[in-house]
Amino acid sequence: MAQGRGSAHGATVVFAAVLLCLLVHIEIAHAVIYTVGDSGGWTFNVINWPRGKSFRAGDVLVFKYSPAIHNLVTVNSIGYNGCTTPRGSKVFTSGNDRITLARGQSFFICSVPGHCSGGMKIAVNAA
Repeated sequence: MAQGRGSAHGATVVFAAVLLCLLVHIEIAHAVIYTVGDSGGWTFNVINWPRGKSFRAGDVLVFKYSPAIHNLVTVNSIGYNGCTTPRGSKVFTSGNDRITLARGQSFFICSVPGHCSGGMKIAVNAA
């Protein structure tokens, strides 16, 4: 008898694990990939690019740019508003950076002098 109950419990655990994997896969499958700046890429005057878009946690932002003249920095709201790179900010330099959005506000700038103030920054809110 005990062996039968153990098998049923084991089957329930396996079923729950499979169901969880499917749910995670479905969530990932619904993620949207956005190229920041569309065909123009990550460059000047992209500050308004997020307008009218509905971002969700798990969506991916792709930043395409020339690494010889630009970079990508994830910053906090202070860094975004002041066009500064706070201590601990992550700097990307590949020219083809992919950022998966977490729920809430995310801020990105180019830290090359004058670029952020030239509109090379975006703020994104993911639901």
